[in-house]
This record gives sequence, structure tokens and C-alpha cells, in this order.
Amino acid sequence: MPYVSIRVAGTLTREQKAQIASEVTETIHRVANKPKENIMIMIDELSRENIAKEGKLLDGK
Repeated sequence: MPYVSIRVAGTLTREQKAQIASEVTETIHRVANKPKENIMIMIDELSRENIAKEGKLLDGK
């Protein structure tokens, strides 16, 4: 059973999450020939204050 974990900075709308889940599932199904009913996708939304790039937090404070 394929598991996909997607982490994003900030938040997504429910519609964005649904589209991501649908398109990632379709890609894995098409490319890896895995049954759609076995594909699990987890979307983690992270506060920008919990992510740093180039030594600076993404929240800009």
C-alpha cells in the first residue's frame, strides 16, 4: 500500500487538498500501476514559524 506524505508551509483550502489528493493518486496509479483504493495520502500543514530556510524562519518575524 503506497503512503504519500505531503508537508506544506501554511494552509491549503479543502478544495486544494482534494485536488492534490486526486492528482497524486492518479499519478501513482498510472505510473506505478497501484490500485487507487490502496493509495493513502497525508497532508501536513505547518505553521511558517516552524520552518526555516537559510537560517531564517519563514514567518518573516
